[in-house]
Amino acid sequence: MTSEPARIRPYQSGDLDELCRICLQTANNGGDGTSIFRDSRLPGHVYAAPYALFEPSLAFVAADAEGVGGYVVAALDTAAFEQRLQRDWWPGLRESHPEPSPDLAGELSSQEQSALEAIHHPRTTPAELTGDFPSHLHINLVPRLQGQRLGQQLIATVVSALRAGGSTGLHLHVRPGNYRAAGFYQHLGFAEFPAEDRRVFTMDFTAPSG
Repeated sequence: MTSEPARIRPYQSGDLDELCRICLQTANNGGDGTSIFRDSRLPGHVYAAPYALFEPSLAFVAADAEGVGGYVVAALDTAAFEQRLQRDWWPGLRESHPEPSPDLAGELSSQEQSALEAIHHPRTTPAELTGDFPSHLHINLVPRLQGQRLGQQLIATVVSALRAGGSTGLHLHVRPGNYRAAGFYQHLGFAEFPAEDRRVFTMDFTAPSG
């Protein structure tokens, strides 16, 4: 008996819960984050859902016979996307996820602290990064779909869509301890961009290929 091979397809509105599930299952530096989040949907609300809802044409999933097991989501114009989050996304999450007191914050995992920090004190991506690399992405695959070149295919798919949308470059962030992800992006030809407290990787769409 042969199993159905995984395939890449565009995101559909019914995939949203699966994106949040995958985001949780990969939220611990690529490993399962179920035990380190009090709210299982929190990482998905921060790192996946707004992209799928606001820019669905830049969202793609990897699915096999068991269902959706991976995704990539992107924002074409990071500065404009951050403004929309401030207006249309973070206010609702601030009500449903109050900022923790200093005592409570100390009991949270670093990943949960980071997600809450993103909601209550979102960073603005510096112009020196968005000037040349205006787009950004998030990508995750559950273990059963890893090692099948699906991550590479997802990135190639969204890069093609970003190029078609007129983007000149792409950036993404990697948590300092996620060495596997950093190696993956380096293998795909991303260049590391100088940053202080996180690793940033970039891809220049204007550079000649080859």
